[in-house]
This record gives sequence, structure tokens and C-alpha cells, in this order.
Amino acid sequence: MEEMTGLDTRFLYSETPTVHMNTIKIVVVDVSSRSEALTPAVFRDLLSDRLDRMPALRRRVVPAPYHLGRPVWIDDPDFDLDAHISWRRAPEPGGRRELAAIAADVLAVPLDRDRPLWDMTVVDGLDGGQVAVVVKLHHALADGGSAVAMLENAFMADAGSAVVEAYRPEPVPEGRELLRLAARSQADQLRSVPSLARRSAAGLRAARAASRETGNKPTAPFSGPKASFNVSLTPDRTFAMTALPIADLLAIKTSVGTTLNGVFLGLCAGALRRYLVDRGELPDTSLVASVPVGTSRDRPYLSGNHVDNMYVPLPTGVGDPVERLRSVHRAAGESRRIRQAMGHELLEQRAAMTPLSLYAPVIRLWGRTHLSNRMRPPINLVASNVAGPREPLETGGGVVSALYSVGPILEGIGLNITAWSYVDALNVCVLGCRASLPDPWAVTDALEAELAELRA
Repeated sequence: MEEMTGLDTRFLYSETPTVHMNTIKIVVVDVSSRSEALTPAVFRDLLSDRLDRMPALRRRVVPAPYHLGRPVWIDDPDFDLDAHISWRRAPEPGGRRELAAIAADVLAVPLDRDRPLWDMTVVDGLDGGQVAVVVKLHHALADGGSAVAMLENAFMADAGSAVVEAYRPEPVPEGRELLRLAARSQADQLRSVPSLARRSAAGLRAARAASRETGNKPTAPFSGPKASFNVSLTPDRTFAMTALPIADLLAIKTSVGTTLNGVFLGLCAGALRRYLVDRGELPDTSLVASVPVGTSRDRPYLSGNHVDNMYVPLPTGVGDPVERLRSVHRAAGESRRIRQAMGHELLEQRAAMTPLSLYAPVIRLWGRTHLSNRMRPPINLVASNVAGPREPLETGGGVVSALYSVGPILEGIGLNITAWSYVDALNVCVLGCRASLPDPWAVTDALEAELAELRA
């Protein structure tokens, strides 16, 4: 039994009937070199053989009574691998749009809390005889960094180098045991309040000093405009994806003198400018993106969340694409310095203090009242860029040809653009719902057009 961290708990209890805190990873595999067909039985055996490399997939959540403490993880005594796997065939012609439609359907369904928080949908009938595995993970289970580590560990060719953890099923703890654990945990949290207050004050002073050095005020929540994707969500999901050549992004990076993440954020700014201009909705002020930042750890981790956020203005009002890119690069650099000065670990530490008995009801009430339709959003979108595997992954006679991933959308923040690099491509996913983003392909098309203009 392991108590869930405060940040993981916050992701768990941020879920509502319209906010599904799911992430998906789409693993596209070329199975043409396999000696036997990839049947459901064969796939199950392949996955079963590697479950000890992905121990988080066997763990289920047990909540504390009345939300009086953080939930715990246990190795599920009733774990049933077959309950997590389904099989679908893509409609013809089996291209990217057909796969994306299936992924949108998968994302629209919440995960069952009574078993480990994941499922897999195997999609065959794809163009070129490929097969895709759409993996749905609850955000409480893994962030982008731990998901990459989990995948690399599962696909590691040298079994001796892989991290392996045996399955140790245990009884579901009783309420009294959970309440005792919650009491001890809350006592520890109360004792840490003075120390956390001192660190928060020191971090705030350091952030102000870093801000004065940059000469600009830090971008704050609620400082962006209200866009058409900043609305209350519907339960459905809209989803699109594209692959951008990393060689092109690196050429732009070198030419302009920015970073790869800066180029990605510049592409997002330019694509959203195109999208909003086409809809006659270009705002007078810059959009504000929340950009997740992985926090440094002493050792690799295969589950959980170790992440901070920085707020970066996306200057959609700037017409010149190169100047827009340079502006994003400067803004991202300033935001990064300020967050580093404040301390990336403070978000995780403060999340442990969240009053869970109040947090979950408030989140649900926020969704039911549809206040997001009337209020300025804290941010306009999430823009995440995760460094994925640089070497091709291979297992069971199949070679992974593409990896895609996207995180959730939230009330009033109905747009998520997530990029995962894999070998020589930056694979970008765009997620919304029918209320916030009726046509996500308009954004992926705009990303491709913006890259072509920047490259030129």
C-alpha cells in the first residue's frame, strides 16, 4: 500500500462528468515483418510478458473514506488483464483521420475507478497493414515523463537492464486503516506548514528578483483574452494529429537562434493566429499557454507526476512569423527563469495541502454551473512538448513507426496541443470537444502551414 502524492490526488479529483482526466498514447506499429499474425491472443501474451516492466498498470486506487485523506495505491488483488484490452477495426481507408476518430471515442469515456486506471484499444485495418495501440492512462497514474520512461522500459531489448517489479496483490485496506494513515499524513503535513511557508516566501522573493532582471512582469493567470475554445466542456472529444519533421524544426531553431521548444511554441502561436483569423476572432492581446515543465528527479520514475507549469504568452497579434517566434522565445525564457527561481518543487509540495473534502465538490460545482462560459479563463490552452524516444522501439517482431500523446482539457480551457518527439518526427496532437473545438483538423492544418512558412 502506497499513499498517493498530493499532485496525483489533485489530478484524480479534478475529474467531472465533462472533464475526463485521461491522457492517451497512440503507439503505431509496423507488423509487416512478423512471422505470425498479431491476433488478440498473441497481443495479450505479449503484453502479459511485459507487465512486470510496467508495474503501475497493476495498481488500483482506494480512496480514503469521505475524502478525509489522500487515496492509496495497491496492487489490485482482482487484476484482470482481459478487462483492459479491446479491439477495433478502423474504417477504410484506415488513415490518420480514421485512427483519430477512434482515439476521440476512447477519450470521451471515463475510466472505471474500481480497477487500475488504464485501458488499451488495439486498432487494426490501418493503411499499410499497420496496427495502433491506443493507450488511455489517467493523469493520476503518469505524466509525460513517466509515460515515456514506462514505454522505454517496456520496449527495452536487454531484459537484464529493464526495471522489473513483481506483482504483489494485497487485500483492499479497510476504512479504519485508511483513516489512521490519513491522520498520520495530515499530522505530518501540519508540521511541514511553517517550512513550506518559508520556502514559498523565499521562492516568491526570488521570482520577483528574477522578474526585475528581465525587465518584464511575469505572465499571470487570467491575463489572457477569452477565446472561442475557452468555454464549458461537453463530454465528447474532438481529436486530430500530425507529424512534423524534426529536421525542419532544428533548421529553424539554428537559423533564428531559439530552442526546439521555442519553435514548437512559435508554431502554436502562428497556427492559432491563422485559426482565429479564419474565424474572425483574433483578440487584441496575446493568448496565454500553460506549458508543463518536468521537475528534476534523483532517479527515473515509471509512474506518478513530477511536473510544474509556466505561463507563456503566445503573441497571436504579431503578423511576421519570425518576429512572432523570437517573441515567444524571449517570453518562454523569461518565464522559465522566473519559475526556476521560485522553485519547481513548490507546486508538488503545495498540492499536498489541498483540502480534499472541499476540492472535489468545488470542481464539480464549477462544471455544473457553466461559469466558464461567462468568465475570463485562467489560461487559454495547454501546450506541452515531451522528449520521446530517440531510437526506434521494437518488440515482438514489430517496429514502432509513430508515437502520439495528449493530455486532458479542463473547464474553460478547451484546447490542448501536445507534442511528443519520436526518432525524426515531432508528433503533435490537438484535443478539444465539440463546444470548444468543432474542427481540430483546422489547427493541425494551420500547424503544417505555419511550419512551411517558417521554413521558407
